[in-house]
Amino acid sequence: MATIKVDLSKKVKDMKIMHAGGQPPVIGASFSHFHYLTEAGIPYSRLHDVGGPYGGGKYVDIPNIFRDFDADVDDPASYDFTFTDALITALKENNIEPYYRLGITIENNAEIKSYRIDPPRDFDKWASICEHIVAHYNEGWADGYHYNITYWEIWNEPDDGARVSQMWNGTPEDYYRLYEVTAKKLKARFPNIKVGGYASISLAAGYRKIEKTRPDYEQLQYYLKFFQGFWKHIKETDTPIDFYSWHSYGDTKNVLIQADYIHKCLTEYGYGHIETHLNEWNPFADQRGTAHHGAEVAAMMLGMQNKPQVDILAIYDARKTQGRYTPFFDPYTNLPTLHAYYSFAAFNFLYKLGAQVELDCHTDGIYAVAAVKENRGALMISNVSGEAHDLNIEGINLEGAHWYVIDSKRLLSWSPECKTIENNSVILIEFNV
Repeated sequence: MATIKVDLSKKVKDMKIMHAGGQPPVIGASFSHFHYLTEAGIPYSRLHDVGGPYGGGKYVDIPNIFRDFDADVDDPASYDFTFTDALITALKENNIEPYYRLGITIENNAEIKSYRIDPPRDFDKWASICEHIVAHYNEGWADGYHYNITYWEIWNEPDDGARVSQMWNGTPEDYYRLYEVTAKKLKARFPNIKVGGYASISLAAGYRKIEKTRPDYEQLQYYLKFFQGFWKHIKETDTPIDFYSWHSYGDTKNVLIQADYIHKCLTEYGYGHIETHLNEWNPFADQRGTAHHGAEVAAMMLGMQNKPQVDILAIYDARKTQGRYTPFFDPYTNLPTLHAYYSFAAFNFLYKLGAQVELDCHTDGIYAVAAVKENRGALMISNVSGEAHDLNIEGINLEGAHWYVIDSKRLLSWSPECKTIENNSVILIEFNV
């Protein structure tokens, strides 16, 4: 039996943004599917890998906006904002906040030849280009906007260098310096934005024992040494950082352990107060469209909500194309008919209520969060334990409550009161306080 005890009188903290997305569902220059993100309540879209290889040649990436690195950095004519303007405007019109990655899209065939992943020839000029992009979207520069975009991430996975890299051909020290120069310039000009990085590819060698016999042992050690060197550099150079971003595609239980490890390290380095963002994650991605995948996605959001160490989750990602990392849309119908989408919609019920309340549940593999606002409340439960459990819910008046289920047969569908939560299923209960 899974016993869940709720104390509606004890607020724990505000609900966090555990249901942000990766790149939005752009096809060519069509943004017609953005409303599905709005309907699921997805509050942020991280702009990385947008539009296909090389950013589709049009979107977000620095080489797509500033096409000639030898051009005058102060001349508006040097910048091509056309497609990125349309993208960000469509996001804002659909009440989705952009989370802007300053850098480049992954080059999946870099082992043959790479084009954009060398360090910039002039770090100060690259930082000035970024400064003008922020000014365009937040201060109206170059016929721009006043969108007040908060989060600006400097590059993505520059620690992907222990093998043939797809993201960064430079040394760790090259990236440390690029981050330093760019972060200092941006924070000096725009003190109210939040600047961070570095979208770490992995810290597996830190939070769990890695055997030296593993073929990727040296690679994993490289990631860890990159991490340690980064914090040493920014501390010694007094470089500003508002958030640390990292990636993990592991299962919920292991990623929660990793979050503890990262928080421990940041605290030791003197940065335990900054935000941390898990802005690429997707457990059991090859099972997309299954009840198990939907339940794992729900478990991750609920598990991270219960931890103080992570402030934002952004799943990878919200495209509507075929592929294992596209958990929302059926590529044949282009409709959001996959389980993970409805797990996001269910979490949004809690998020809109605003205040997480105290909850105790000690059954391994059962994740749960309850939230309230005035006379309304909701409880969300995910079961990835491997077996069904009878439910014993205490502290909530369930008379007249509405129950919704995500499982192998239902996608956030109304259901009579559930006495049992099946394995690989999610239950959302709305009730009166």
